[in-house]
Amino acid sequence: MRLRMVALSGILGAILLVSQIALAPLPNIEVVSVLVMLFTIVLGKYVGYTLAVFILLEGLVYGFGLWWFSYLYIWTILAVLTFLFRKMDSRLGWALLCGFYGLFFGTLTSFPTFVLSGFAVGVTYILSGIPFDLIHAVANFLLAFLLLPVLRKLLERLMRTLRFGAEI
Repeated sequence: MRLRMVALSGILGAILLVSQIALAPLPNIEVVSVLVMLFTIVLGKYVGYTLAVFILLEGLVYGFGLWWFSYLYIWTILAVLTFLFRKMDSRLGWALLCGFYGLFFGTLTSFPTFVLSGFAVGVTYILSGIPFDLIHAVANFLLAFLLLPVLRKLLERLMRTLRFGAEI
């Protein structure tokens, strides 16, 4: 991987962290999901480096608690889903994907809880998070619908301007 891609991965990972921290006071309203989708659409398989930077930075900032282990696969799942649909050209389709991902985010993060604490605690974890998952779903849908097409054009233009096309 070329030095510019390494630098870009670091910058984009930091952008994910800063955007997450900036919106942290709002319950389950975040742009990380939209940005992960955006970076996957534009960078393709190289998004893995950006996700690694982001997940490591989150652990360094917030600590490497139980929640952190779920982040090792949570963002990868979204990146893989996005990569599978990367040819989709529907604003509504991207918004629905992002919204459904937000709806099931709490369930996906519950797997370590099931493993370490058992079935009853895992189910309780999921059920107690339903109101937050609903907020997450609506926020993700709206943010993806409004921001993803615009941000995609901007990032693709930036990548062409910086001549990253041959590397991706």
